[in-house]
Amino acid sequence: METESRRALHELIDLLGEVDRRWASPEWNLHTDDDIVGAHRSLMHMLQWGLVGLFERDPAAPRFHRIVDPDRKVLGDNPDAVYFDAPVSADHIYRVTGETKGATYTSITVESGEAWGSMDNQVVGVLNDESFDVDAEGRFEVQLGGEPRPRNWLALPPASGSISTRHYFEDPTHAAADPALVPVMRIQVIDADGRPVATPPPRPSDDTVAAGIRRVAGLVRELTVDRPPMASDKTRTWISRVPNVFPTPDRPGDLGLAAFDAAYAMAPFLIGPDEALVVRARWPECRYANVCLWNRHLQTFDYASRSISLNRAQTVADADGRFTAVIAHTDPGVPNWLDTEGRPFGIVYWRFMLPEGDIETAQAEVVPLAELLSRL
Repeated sequence: METESRRALHELIDLLGEVDRRWASPEWNLHTDDDIVGAHRSLMHMLQWGLVGLFERDPAAPRFHRIVDPDRKVLGDNPDAVYFDAPVSADHIYRVTGETKGATYTSITVESGEAWGSMDNQVVGVLNDESFDVDAEGRFEVQLGGEPRPRNWLALPPASGSISTRHYFEDPTHAAADPALVPVMRIQVIDADGRPVATPPPRPSDDTVAAGIRRVAGLVRELTVDRPPMASDKTRTWISRVPNVFPTPDRPGDLGLAAFDAAYAMAPFLIGPDEALVVRARWPECRYANVCLWNRHLQTFDYASRSISLNRAQTVADADGRFTAVIAHTDPGVPNWLDTEGRPFGIVYWRFMLPEGDIETAQAEVVPLAELLSRL
């Protein structure tokens, strides 16, 4: 029988074949066996998030899902952060309840657009923990939609969209790998008087299952064959295309999946087997700061068992926040080592939440590993 769900499934299967033929190929600057393996792994992580967060997705009965974890990495994850997502619609009013769980920074962001995962979506509203009330136990409550309120309220976009929550921890260990630090987040539909709306959603149908499959396919397509190769993508001021040269950190504007109140900087690294990249930087005044290593698919390296990320609590720095980090393939025996996992190429990504004043641009120098100690 030819159902709509079957047609949608065949579309997804055909898309996966196209992704393998085109995206995991030289057309997207992927040339080596390692490149292809990395692309296929990234694809599996996209599918995992699509099935967890997008397949069953109803703004009339939303649930928060954790976007990334140590085994599911998409769209630029962070070892110190726990992220949640849920669908929303202007047809409803929502109550969000949650907890900071000791996070140094917590925010709620509303985005317009149904194509979850698209960086062309627009951020239309954001609250951080300076603009909503948090009690002594770290609990908070925010309303989305309905009549405007002076605090603890966010407007919804005219059409469907999504809500993302960010919880950044600045601890000696990585929060994203610690289940004890995952906040409890809930979202429910309410009426104008604040009473829960408990109408159960209709049972799954041919149309809803087909729509779920197409949401998964839409995510995969957006992040693969519909996205230009990295070398030809449009550049923002805080993104460098030049290996080992960092740009000045800057705010992302309304870039989808970014935070209004953050500054970012990003550059590729490229070092040989007997080289190291020495990075000299200064942590600015801000709520949270971090530098981490990604692969070309914006996935962090293995933070659960390697040193691939530094926040201020993990950094050996002077009293002014100045420090030297070393990106190298093997442990050089110095503080602030960032482990490349033996990869000659990757991305260095900096995040600064609620920065104050100017942020100094990090400086980097490739040095022979044998000369490293004399150069420090």
